[in-house]
Amino acid sequence: MNNIVLIGLPGSGKSTLGVILAKTLGFRFIDTDIVIQEHTGKLLQDIIDNSGVNDFLKVEEACILSLECIHTVIATGGSVVYSIRAMQHLKSDGITIYLEISFDEMVKRLKNIITRGVVLEPGQNLRDMYDQRIPLYEKYADIRVDCSDEAFEIVVEKVIMKIRENNGLLCDMKQDQST
Repeated sequence: MNNIVLIGLPGSGKSTLGVILAKTLGFRFIDTDIVIQEHTGKLLQDIIDNSGVNDFLKVEEACILSLECIHTVIATGGSVVYSIRAMQHLKSDGITIYLEISFDEMVKRLKNIITRGVVLEPGQNLRDMYDQRIPLYEKYADIRVDCSDEAFEIVVEKVIMKIRENNGLLCDMKQDQST
């Protein structure tokens, strides 16, 4: 496994934690939300508002499938788990870490819900989205890390510890990187 793929709800800290984790491990860092924005030349929320959820999900999948990474921490958008193909691609050469937060923690962290680019289907509220996505995150997770009420540096330590516990994959990854 060459990559570390972060999945989880909006507000779980994938992007912020991903940067710190990449620095700690000496890996590259990619935020797939930024990849989508660079590919389309549009903000995520603009794509959702003007093209709809289904088109956004197609663009997200295409951007994920175009990624070819080695020794990279990949922070995904919260909706990536809706695409089986995207998740298979990410998992084919990466360990998937689900950053768990409670519903209340998600609501507390989401300050800019209107402009953030959160994928909500018409008529869906945050609770519906939360309940719909949790089983998908659990399905695709190789490792689960609770990151509610923790400083990012502590969560990074937890992630590294969990990776080491999971068949020593971090050691293998670092050896691969030095060769």
